[in-house]
Amino acid sequence: MRRALRLGLPAATLVALALGSALGLAYVPEERHMGEVYRIMFVHVPAAWIALLAFTVTFVASLVYLFKSSYTADALAEASAHVGVFFGALLIVLGAIWGKPTWGVWWTWDPRLTTAAIMLFAFAGYLALRRFVDEPERRATWSAVAGVIIFVDVPVVWFSVRWWGGLHQIQSSKETVGAMMAMALWVNAVAFLLFYLWMLRLRFVVAHRRLRDELAEPPALDDTGA
Repeated sequence: MRRALRLGLPAATLVALALGSALGLAYVPEERHMGEVYRIMFVHVPAAWIALLAFTVTFVASLVYLFKSSYTADALAEASAHVGVFFGALLIVLGAIWGKPTWGVWWTWDPRLTTAAIMLFAFAGYLALRRFVDEPERRATWSAVAGVIIFVDVPVVWFSVRWWGGLHQIQSSKETVGAMMAMALWVNAVAFLLFYLWMLRLRFVVAHRRLRDELAEPPALDDTGA
């Protein structure tokens, strides 16, 4: 099972990414108002979804640690935060690339952009906290508390456009997206989800092994005290 997951997940991810790229770049038609630049949405939007998912996993795993003191949950929280920061950075960068030709600026203090930037830097700070605390139990506890508090911004990012408006468009629906575009978007979303699971598995193994080494009993001293 582990071997099938280790080999099958990367293969499925690469196939899905290739299919999603082909659909987004070549299959779907040009958008009427934005032209070709809209195609960046087939990466930007799934990156946003996966970033929010990853930080939600960190939040849930942090709660599990606080209630059960599970180091497995702590390792999962760390791993998901690492992958979430990657997707969050991708979200911000691609949004800026799309915003320049569409809005005329690389960055504006729009509610969605501002709350997304706060989310990214907050979880980057979460990872920095983990690096600066050496003792495993204290690091896990402090990080879990931070993960729960920082998560407050995740639903704010999702609802920011509905609450405060701004330049950023509201979430699309079946009525506002054509069938071909929706299909390409969902294929890319699945591809990014598989990519997230692949990266999460790799980061979890790294975090779990480090915890195992930190929590291992020190070797017994011999009679000479050496």
